Amino acid sequence: MKPVKRLICLFAGTVLIATACQNNQDKKIAVNKLPVTDTANFTQAEWLDSLVNFGSITMGEKINIVFRVKNTGTKPLLLSNVTPSCGCTVADYSKEAIAPGAVGMVQAAFDSNRSHPGDVRKTITVTTNTFNGAAGRTLIFTGFIKEKP
Repeated sequence: MKPVKRLICLFAGTVLIATACQNNQDKKIAVNKLPVTDTANFTQAEWLDSLVNFGSITMGEKINIVFRVKNTGTKPLLLSNVTPSCGCTVADYSKEAIAPGAVGMVQAAFDSNRSHPGDVRKTITVTTNTFNGAAGRTLIFTGFIKEKP
């Protein structure tokens, strides 16, 4: 009987220690993880580049496209949920809060090997903490991909 009691006490002690350790984790929230639906923190933004034409490239080329956004409001501007429309584009963006008056960026790396020859129109959707931003802003880049000679 004593070994069973010891086993139960050992198990209960282990559970208590494991639970206590989990509660001591750092509770910091990154600025870019704050909800963009908090209307008290809405700001205003002006997209300086929302439509970019990269011209003509040859199949196999990789290019970088930059979209700039200026915080024209009085609160920090947050970008989140930056989502390209296809696997041919990888997007990166300003992950830190963009101060009032400052300019942030969404950068798109486009790989024409993962697309098709001819006219190209690709989009990137960005969520922001602006009055219309929760619905998502669509950034567009277009161009033409030539066949390899």
